[in-house]
Amino acid sequence: MKQYFANAFTAADCEGNPAAVCIMEKWLPEAVMQKIACKNGLSETAFCVKEEGGYRLRWFTPGGEIDLCGHATLASAYVLFEHFEPKSEKICFATLSGELTVVKRDDGLLEMDFPAYELKRVPVTDEMEAALGARPQEAYLGRDLLCVLKDEAAVIGLRPNMAKAARLPGLLQHVTAQGETVDCVSRSFAPKLKVDEDPVCGSGHCHIAPYWAEKLGKKDIMALQASERKGMLYCKCQDGRVYLAGQVTIYSIGELSIESCDLL
Repeated sequence: MKQYFANAFTAADCEGNPAAVCIMEKWLPEAVMQKIACKNGLSETAFCVKEEGGYRLRWFTPGGEIDLCGHATLASAYVLFEHFEPKSEKICFATLSGELTVVKRDDGLLEMDFPAYELKRVPVTDEMEAALGARPQEAYLGRDLLCVLKDEAAVIGLRPNMAKAARLPGLLQHVTAQGETVDCVSRSFAPKLKVDEDPVCGSGHCHIAPYWAEKLGKKDIMALQASERKGMLYCKCQDGRVYLAGQVTIYSIGELSIESCDLL
């Protein structure tokens, strides 16, 4: 079985968020997909099977299956466009978060249509400050915890305590601030999923982009994920949806020998 390694939200080989993508004829047992994700050691491994009307897509982290993942969706669509559906302009995925579509834009970007998370403002706590190493100015909870810091330097310089971060609310924890040359900067942490830092988090921007769209009074948000690998997301918030656009590069293509590597 072929496995594609792709970097999402970047045009550079060593930037963006790496995802593994497996396009399969039929589903493997869940335990096998989980083992593959653990052996890959990436924040997400995507598994995709063609069905009537499109593809079914599932995402596995080293800590288990997740309900929504942006960068692995973008990577999966890129692999399908390049290697399986070269004449298509749109890919439709059936997922745990409903139907997701990815389209080719005229400017060369791939654009995903994702649901926006509803954010509820929550109190800033001493536990947040202890875990993150900086006291947030504001905090919000959707699927994930979103903490707003004072400036871009605070986001870039953050050195969180992962053991303490794992005890904070939310599946993931995101920090963000207004950017100096872009609308916003952010970083994303997922210790509950056995991923310390997610280099570029698409589903996180279903929290981050709506926050900044309301804060700045604009629909289009240019977002920099300021991890060590870094990545750029072009976001548009409209009618309860977040349209996330970015570039993808293929880093490598390999062959998985499932029987010989003790996966079955």
